[in-house]
Amino acid sequence: MPSDKNQPEMSFLDHLEELRWRIMKIIIAVLVGGIATFGFIDIILEILLRPISQVANANPIQLQVLSVQGMFLIKWAIAIIGGICIAVPVITYQLWKFIAPGLYVNEKRFAFPLVLFSFISFTLGILFGYFVLIPYSLNFFSGLTSEGIENNFSINYYFSFIIWILLGTGLIFQLPVISLLLSVIGLLTPSFMRHYRRHSIIVILVLASFITPPDPVSMVIMAMPLFLLYEISIGLSWIVNRKNAI
Repeated sequence: MPSDKNQPEMSFLDHLEELRWRIMKIIIAVLVGGIATFGFIDIILEILLRPISQVANANPIQLQVLSVQGMFLIKWAIAIIGGICIAVPVITYQLWKFIAPGLYVNEKRFAFPLVLFSFISFTLGILFGYFVLIPYSLNFFSGLTSEGIENNFSINYYFSFIIWILLGTGLIFQLPVISLLLSVIGLLTPSFMRHYRRHSIIVILVLASFITPPDPVSMVIMAMPLFLLYEISIGLSWIVNRKNAI
C-alpha cells in the first residue's frame, strides 16, 4: 500500500510540538464553542430543565439555588460543556491529523467519514440520554421519597446529574467511531470482535450500571443500544478491513 514517503521523518520533539499545536487548536475550538453556547444559555437552560415537567405529578421536583454565585457558575459550566460538544468534530479531526502522517494513503481517505460519524454518534448519544435516560432516571429517584418528604434538589446537583448522563451516553455512543479508527490503523479486526463478543456483554453491562440508576430495568435500557453499537462496530470493522485488502 502506498504511503507518504516524501515527508521527512519527525523527531520526538517535533511530535511533541505537533501535539502541542493540535491541543491548542482544540482548546480554541472549545472556547469559541463555549462563547457561542453562552449566547444562548437561557434557551439551553430551559431545555435542560424541561425533563422535570415529565416527572410524575405524585413526585414533583423543586430546584433550589443554594449559593449566591450558584447560577453564574452553572451557566459558565454549561457553556464550557456546550463548547466541548460543539468542538467534537474539531477534536476528532485534530486527533486524526496527529496520527495521519503514520498512515497509508488509502487509510487517510477515512478522515471526513470519521469526523462526520463522530459528530453524528455523539449527537445520537446525547439525544438518547435526554429523551430516554433522564426522564426515566428522574422518575425513578423522585419516586423513592417517603410521605412528608419533598423532592427539593440543589440545582447544582441536578445539572451535574443530567450532564453526567448526557456526556456519558454521548461518549459511549463513540464506540463505533473508536472501532472505525482502530480498524483503519490495523489494530482491530471483525474476527477479533466476534471472538470477544461474550466478554463485551459483561463490559457493556458494567458501563450501563455506571451511567444509569441502580436498577436492572434502566441498566437494560442503556445496555440495549450498546449491544447494537457493538454489532455496528463489527460491521464497520469488516468494511474497513475489506477495503484495505483490495
